[in-house]
Amino acid sequence: MKSITINGSKRESVGKRATKDLRNAGQVPCVLYGGGEPLHFSAEEIAFKSLVYTPDVHTVVLDLGKGEKFDAVLQDIQFHPVTDAILHIDFYQVLEGKEIAMEIPIHTKGVARGVKNGGVLRYNLRRLKVKGIPANLPDFIEADVTNLKIGNKLYVTAVVSDDYKILHPDNTVICQVKTSRNIIADVEDEEEEVAAGEVPATEVGAEGATTEEGKE
Repeated sequence: MKSITINGSKRESVGKRATKDLRNAGQVPCVLYGGGEPLHFSAEEIAFKSLVYTPDVHTVVLDLGKGEKFDAVLQDIQFHPVTDAILHIDFYQVLEGKEIAMEIPIHTKGVARGVKNGGVLRYNLRRLKVKGIPANLPDFIEADVTNLKIGNKLYVTAVVSDDYKILHPDNTVICQVKTSRNIIADVEDEEEEVAAGEVPATEVGAEGATTEEGKE
């Protein structure tokens, strides 16, 4: 998994007045948990651009000066309800050999068979919450949708891996192919029906009688 470095500095005061002054100066108050006592620090808001405003996920190296560096992951973030400015960020320290929980983006692979026949691919999830050793966590989880027909669903069990544990029930749906007004017959399904001795629906009249080609 990719990592980015954020330069910051420890906070000497954590009161409301000090926090307000930080924000007025373009700084974001932050807290690092997971390594014992919470560590309060701040960093320029622009430093979080590559971490927050991206669909990708990263681990973070927090460089607080004087040789103090901490490996961490983003845990929680608060935005201003009107301006969307970053108000506060919580980080969780990554310790060697310790598993962490993260939300990993899902990338689909291929074009669903049902989409080729006029269906629409609908996403139920864009990210999966997983748990594992940071070094084993991928940048994204690939989900192959090639064989999905209209009405089919892709469950989280289709993307299991030995590198991480999926923190969703097995019946959780990632995506599904739904019908649409542009639906057409599935050619492969028709070929299977003919091979089995069934008459394709396209060759049957509205009331079950055969069409002109089928009359003597």
